[in-house]
Amino acid sequence: MESSLSLTTLKAGGNQNKHSLSLEPKLGRIRLRKWDNLHFRGSPKHPMTLILVERLEAVTGQLKTQPLWLVWVGIQMPSLAEIWQLYLRRFALEHWYRLAKQTLHWTVPKLSTPEQCQRWSDLMPLVTWQLWLAKDLVKETRLPWQKSLSELTPGRVAQSMLPLLIGIGTPTVAPKRRGNSDGWQPGKARTKRCRYPVVKKGKGRLQKSPKSIS
Repeated sequence: MESSLSLTTLKAGGNQNKHSLSLEPKLGRIRLRKWDNLHFRGSPKHPMTLILVERLEAVTGQLKTQPLWLVWVGIQMPSLAEIWQLYLRRFALEHWYRLAKQTLHWTVPKLSTPEQCQRWSDLMPLVTWQLWLAKDLVKETRLPWQKSLSELTPGRVAQSMLPLLIGIGTPTVAPKRRGNSDGWQPGKARTKRCRYPVVKKGKGRLQKSPKSIS
């Protein structure tokens, strides 16, 4: 959340339930505060816990940091001293999302139903584990401008998988030769594809003024 959230606003909507201080070797003194039983505007049936992480003293050689606002929505929240440390793991997750989108083509297929999208998304972690297990079995194949890596990343493993896949083989049958298709079987019912409405983005706040024609 944005750090511009006012503490005065919280006094009207919820009570501060817990306050603690901790000393981190790299960050110095950290103050943690949380407010329970808050909710977003328009959703009073979905309570949340608001957490504020403040750095009380600056470490030599580092820039001053802004307060960190976190929101917890769930059944059982971890301890206050642990939950903000878990947030730091988001960097590893963001790297995986980039791998899934750019290398594993997560968002490329144009699927028709939510079930198809879910099945395709379920394959992404499985493919990632296959790449992790295969990193010691492949020989690095890199492009001319890429540097050699002592520890192969999942993206570099995917780039080097072709010789391994050729050696393993495939359970699929050989492709048929080109020719005239048998066509649709007579008497077989046809069902129309389910169509969904097109989602259009709304107009932004700032609109460019039309250029005047002189």
